[in-house]
Amino acid sequence: MTDESTRAARLLDAQAKAALLFAEIETRRLVTAGQGERAVSDRIRDLANEMFGTTHYWHKRIVRSGPNTLLPYRENPPDRVIGTDDIAFADFGPIFEEFEADFGRTFILGDDPVKHRLRDDLPTVFAAGRRAFEADPDITGKQLYAEVEQLAADAGWQLGGWHAGHLVGEFPPEHNNWEDVDSHIVPANDKPLRRTDEAGRLLHWILEIHLVDQERGFGGFYEELLDL
Repeated sequence: MTDESTRAARLLDAQAKAALLFAEIETRRLVTAGQGERAVSDRIRDLANEMFGTTHYWHKRIVRSGPNTLLPYRENPPDRVIGTDDIAFADFGPIFEEFEADFGRTFILGDDPVKHRLRDDLPTVFAAGRRAFEADPDITGKQLYAEVEQLAADAGWQLGGWHAGHLVGEFPPEHNNWEDVDSHIVPANDKPLRRTDEAGRLLHWILEIHLVDQERGFGGFYEELLDL
């Protein structure tokens, strides 16, 4: 069994690679108007393979734009062509040397000030959610979800999904039941997030910030490791 310091280092390394991938997405301007979401997703997949030899993902690859950005993970909307004054996000879960990364960022095309404000609020809400986690050693999934929900409301947005994060670790995951509330940051999870699994290993978490504006018909997404 991998020791805890090695597990943490491997998860951080996987995230660092995902961050480099997303930086290269920006550099190469892969998210562009006139491209279909699936085509952009495929280009990001190919880029990950080019950069790191990555060929496997622990969850479906997501690129969504416009009204599709309102939808939670489990939805599978029809392919959409990205517009000239649009908003889009990518959510990828690449596997690096048998450890999972989960990384999401939002991209703005055009000058819409509300879309830019949403994009800028995402990391701010994430950072505030992380501070709430760090401030309370016994914080539960229910408590952190409520905190993130309030942070979103204070910024003028709503949460777009049924959870605000989930477990992450080695692949294949032992906690692979997507309906298991104990594996997610949700109102029904009364367990402290800082706990160990049945093998005595520390649990590690992803914090997901999916902010939406239902009236204007778009949303944005930001996610990465919460506790490391």
